[in-house]
Amino acid sequence: MAAAVTPSSSSWVRHKITHRTNCSLQTIHYPMQSTIQKPKPPSFTVPSTVKKEKNSKPQWSFIQKAASLALDAVENALTVHELEHPLPKTADPRVQIAGNFSPVPEQPVRQRLPVAGKIPESIQGVYVRNGANPLFEPTAGHHFFDGDGMIHAVQFKDGFASYACRFTETQRLVQERSLGRPVFPKAIGELHGHTGIARLMLFYARGMFGLVDHSRGTGVANAGLAYFNNRLLAMSEDDLPYHVHVTTSGDLETVERYNFDEQLKSTMIAHPKIDPISGELFALSYDVIQKPYLKYFRFSNNGHKSEDVEIPVSEPTMMHDFAITENFVIVPDQQVVFKMSEMIRGGSPVVYDKEKVSRFGVLDKYAKDGSSMKWAEVPDCFCFHLWNAWEEPETYEIVVIGSCMTPPDSIFNECDEELKSVLSEIRLNLKTGNSTRRPIMSEKDQVNLEAGMVNRNKLGRKTSYAYLAIAEPWPKVSGFAKVDLFTGEVNKHFYGDEKYGGEPFFLPRDPNCEAEDDGYILAFVHDEKAWKSELQIVNAMTMKLEATIKLPSRVPYGFHGTFVSADDLANQA
Repeated sequence: MAAAVTPSSSSWVRHKITHRTNCSLQTIHYPMQSTIQKPKPPSFTVPSTVKKEKNSKPQWSFIQKAASLALDAVENALTVHELEHPLPKTADPRVQIAGNFSPVPEQPVRQRLPVAGKIPESIQGVYVRNGANPLFEPTAGHHFFDGDGMIHAVQFKDGFASYACRFTETQRLVQERSLGRPVFPKAIGELHGHTGIARLMLFYARGMFGLVDHSRGTGVANAGLAYFNNRLLAMSEDDLPYHVHVTTSGDLETVERYNFDEQLKSTMIAHPKIDPISGELFALSYDVIQKPYLKYFRFSNNGHKSEDVEIPVSEPTMMHDFAITENFVIVPDQQVVFKMSEMIRGGSPVVYDKEKVSRFGVLDKYAKDGSSMKWAEVPDCFCFHLWNAWEEPETYEIVVIGSCMTPPDSIFNECDEELKSVLSEIRLNLKTGNSTRRPIMSEKDQVNLEAGMVNRNKLGRKTSYAYLAIAEPWPKVSGFAKVDLFTGEVNKHFYGDEKYGGEPFFLPRDPNCEAEDDGYILAFVHDEKAWKSELQIVNAMTMKLEATIKLPSRVPYGFHGTFVSADDLANQA
């Protein structure tokens, strides 16, 4: 069992000078140790679940024990060698999980939380948000995206709110918890250069001796959440989804690594799209090693999977997100690619290919193969997320709304250029194969907008508004913007002095509301001065704060969320 590691006792979170880190996952100012004055500084405390029967040690044979000792010695020597050189900021845990990016232990359900203001009567159900929360202290390189998945849940019942947070019990987490330390390679923080190759070899050697089992998945399930076919699914693009059950009290229980009744044989990205009219789920899967590098598939509203459709791409491509319209799927093939050979040269396998021209593919939703895919080049465009898309038949165009990020690989690799994320309208002409791209907001209103959504009842249809995180000072989120996608008008809500949050989630007041913006924005917010967290509820029409729910424990900055209605909770599988 690992001991609690606090900033005063662990060298990896001890900050002796003031740093300013640009163009990594985040820009963080972290002070000299003596200046930290927070009521409850972040600690690396092993959650209660580690201390229970779940942490029983595996029963190994003599040969397995000997192999484990030998491989551990090799890994320790490798780590010592790796730490002789400065880690890149994109893999340095002192940067990547500093401040409120640092992990928290699990929290059981706390009922009847204090509320300032009044919770709208229409909000009945549970808001859940995913995030990266490493169970164990990193021993070497670590990127924020590498952390174990943890879901934070606020349940609303009759004007009251409860809170809980739990790890998603991935096969990776279960095995590492049993061993009492991290052994699975970290996809971004560790797998670069020759040491990355060595760590892969060590991992597979452990598998050969039966010390770990990678056949049951290696993913962290920390990125996306979707409610589909009566199941809450936690996802990361390196594995199958995990089915998580929400209890009547508002707690969270992992059910299983979910393969859709043995229909899904490959990974699935963390941003599947659910059509609001048909109820179908559309998804992609990519492979960084072998062909087919990219596949598309869909599930009917009762969970029946289609055949895989191979998307013709010439090399493994970062495929974090895509879009749907009423009749088409929109697939970006952009400049961030995977080149495993770069590890042999000592570099990162995630590469910004400046010679490649980005393009967007348009395919009929019900296509049997990829031969009818129509491509349109969109030069110098990298959208980590696409917010919506729709068809404009009168001009033969598909309109795509996304945030264009430069430099494209700045989240993964160090660079000197300041990151920019520009909300953009991209038009793909199906007749000519040409494209246009324009910023939606004026230059004077321009801010970095990343993480957000449109009204999901309008997904794939023409929408007037997007609700997006104001990612400033990058990578913190100081508030959110409601942007008129046609006029460029911007209304902003800021969380408060030294308060930062994450993705704004739009919840319609009623599924049948005529006004597109008739609803509420839910956002987890952390007060860095008081070191306390809360959930803010903002009226999306007036942009006025309606209620603030005071949370019993800190909520780290995280990724994406969803809302499960009270009716859906009652009908969970």
